[in-house]
Amino acid sequence: MTSNQAIVYHESLRTERAHLLQAAIEAVKKQGQQNEEKFLQDVLDVFTVLLGKKVYPHLTGNVHAQTSPSTAYDTEKTVQHARKLVSIFEANKIPKERVCIKIPATPESMVACKVLAEMGIQTLATTLFSVPQAIAASQANCTFVAPYFNELRVHFEPSLWRDYTHPAEDHPSSQTIVSIKQAFQTLESKTQVMPASIVTVNEVIGLVSLKPDHLTISGGLLDKLSQLPPEPTESFKTSLTPVIDEAQLKTDYLANNGEALRIAIQKDEDVSRRVTDALTLFDQFEMKAKEVVKGLVR
Repeated sequence: MTSNQAIVYHESLRTERAHLLQAAIEAVKKQGQQNEEKFLQDVLDVFTVLLGKKVYPHLTGNVHAQTSPSTAYDTEKTVQHARKLVSIFEANKIPKERVCIKIPATPESMVACKVLAEMGIQTLATTLFSVPQAIAASQANCTFVAPYFNELRVHFEPSLWRDYTHPAEDHPSSQTIVSIKQAFQTLESKTQVMPASIVTVNEVIGLVSLKPDHLTISGGLLDKLSQLPPEPTESFKTSLTPVIDEAQLKTDYLANNGEALRIAIQKDEDVSRRVTDALTLFDQFEMKAKEVVKGLVR
């Protein structure tokens, strides 16, 4: 089960989740007096875990939670928030081995992922749009990378989304994903590829053609898929070939606090824009969720 600040915000508005949000508020109140900002963040963290706990009995794999976008450019704070989330899961009888923390693929946070891996905490590199980001995640021993097929904003401003008749061939992100797959194969990486930010069933079919390890699929798309007849084998073919830069394979993207990754992101204006925009959106949703909590506190 995936999660992020946008999902948590929208769940906080659902009447059927009101009891979980109130339970999170009461649980944090019992911890004693604290400043407002810490209180609000603690409530969201507990609420995030309670949402996962609700679904956990139906899962055979991991339950996910995402670190705050406010920590994305701070290695120590990212590590602290990830550990905090894991501890809340453990307090709710969900073991560390079944938790995966989603962490933005910034230089500082990829360094944090390496630290967390050494602690036995699974991580997933999110807000990821490029091969260098993916290689950095592999070097950090992330369990998963989740390259975004579409930039995050298209889910909230549909007019920005572009329809491709053959996503596996024509969508620009397809080339990135097959290149990541090839890079991981060359590096003998154990990190798995799990694309996210998918809009249509046609994109799901196109992505299957690229042979990722997993896919992040929304409930709405699963419903649509369940109503369709089986796809013929020829639907899952692509002529795309990986584009691999040998220099990228040899670069240590985590050295000097991720300096090489920082340069790679800065050089690619589109990747830089998309990462910044995704983090901005997640931050906005986190603030909206905090306003919901403030409205409930007595």
